[in-house]
Amino acid sequence: MTYIAVTALSHVGLVREHNEDSLVIGPWTLCGTVTQNPQTLVFPFGRPLVVAVADGLGGQPAGEVASELVVRQLSSLGPSLDCAEAVGDALDLCNDAVYAATDGRPDLTAMGTTVAGTLVLAESLLAFNVGDSKVFHAGRDGLRQVSVDDSPPPAPGHRTTSAVTQVLGGSRGRTAITPHIGTFTPAEGDRYLVCSDGLTDPVPDEAIEELLQLHDDGRAAFELWKAAIDAGGPDNITLALVRIGS
Repeated sequence: MTYIAVTALSHVGLVREHNEDSLVIGPWTLCGTVTQNPQTLVFPFGRPLVVAVADGLGGQPAGEVASELVVRQLSSLGPSLDCAEAVGDALDLCNDAVYAATDGRPDLTAMGTTVAGTLVLAESLLAFNVGDSKVFHAGRDGLRQVSVDDSPPPAPGHRTTSAVTQVLGGSRGRTAITPHIGTFTPAEGDRYLVCSDGLTDPVPDEAIEELLQLHDDGRAAFELWKAAIDAGGPDNITLALVRIGS
């Protein structure tokens, strides 16, 4: 294993007026904007690499501000992260940063964001999340969600829910978080999909799995985005595909 290829895009969708999602890939961040085409970046394997999506909390102010704060913090901290404890500490710092930014700013009160991502290390890959943005492993045996949704069970007859039980920020008084962090062994050919619920709410897991079986890298990212748009594009769509190569 000699490199990590990361393909990403972010799009406002067909309903929202602006994009409240943000994205970090190592030193590179994309905040509240739209990519015209999937972009692929290649990194050497062995150095810490953070890839994460933050989805600003809808229905509350300044979601794009909260998501940008989080990805910029993760980009800054990323090279120093080396274990699950360090990832947990980094997410605590992100939570603190969201709350600190609201001091003296009533227009930002209760802003919040989800976050989900991967940290690729030489000997392990960590998947982490707070909220309902997701991380999937796409392997030879199919698609498997490796993040843990912070959301109540969907109502009868519904596949998804927009409610979340834990985010970074999101309340008037500081609330501690309990991040979900899983450890995996990276292998050549492994792919991980990190995404906001703008993809997974309108597109069932079975459809995502089928597209990832047919396509890779830029074509896969485009087809996933197109599936969300064809399903109505009800929310911002942000995704990153992480592929371990040699």
